[in-house]
Amino acid sequence: FTNSLSQTFGYSFKIVLGWTLFWAFAATFTTYIGGVLLALLINNKNTRWKKGWRTLFIIAMAVPQFVSLLLVRNFFANSGIVNTLFSQWGVTEFLQQIGLVSERLTYVPFLTNPGWTKAMIILINIWVGVPYTMLIATGILMNIPSALYESARIDGASPFKMFTKITMPYMLFVTAPYLVTDVVKNINNFNVIYLLTQDVYRTTDQLLANSNAKEIDLLVTWLYRLTQEYYNYKMASVIGIMVFVVCSVLTLVAFNVVLKRNKEDKFQL
Repeated sequence: FTNSLSQTFGYSFKIVLGWTLFWAFAATFTTYIGGVLLALLINNKNTRWKKGWRTLFIIAMAVPQFVSLLLVRNFFANSGIVNTLFSQWGVTEFLQQIGLVSERLTYVPFLTNPGWTKAMIILINIWVGVPYTMLIATGILMNIPSALYESARIDGASPFKMFTKITMPYMLFVTAPYLVTDVVKNINNFNVIYLLTQDVYRTTDQLLANSNAKEIDLLVTWLYRLTQEYYNYKMASVIGIMVFVVCSVLTLVAFNVVLKRNKEDKFQL
């Protein structure tokens, strides 16, 4: 175990672990907030064709995830349709002027630059994950007693006040276990990272390259490539153990906090 944690491996592990944890929380809460806001918008009394909007998002969710990810990867490739349109519309030139794209490039490196790739991964995951969260949030919103909102209106509460004092506390009370499991799921979210970046992204960090890692790797994608492409089972076994430790600690701590809070501060109807 100690021999496996060489200086190069230790450096790579810290980089990959940091991104894995950031990704897990960012992916979970962006899709959660996006899904809740979308559900509120669709369920608003002023929104027309509610069933049509829900059906549209259900259809989007029904498309296999790997199909969506492969299509998006082609759209945002260096020579893909998005870069072609950006070049024609002058967007690429504008991004060069404000320093977001190198002047040496004639395209936006959506999937080939560390910063751009991480941002795109999170944005694409929002698009993929929001419909599912929207369905969960819709079911919960429909079960919030309308008497709570009526009482709040009589007391002069604003829509924002009702959202922060009624809607979100109720949502969090019901969905707290879901959030915990979703964080753990995203730690092991192999598809989004691998399908978007495999054979496209190349690391420029030599220390990471020496450990067969990339800036945008999760622990699970790094483990996969170590076993399937480089046959480095020693390092892969270390990573596998660490994935188990990280997931176990996060799950135990989070569920203890959630259960303790639910016992002490139950949502009162």
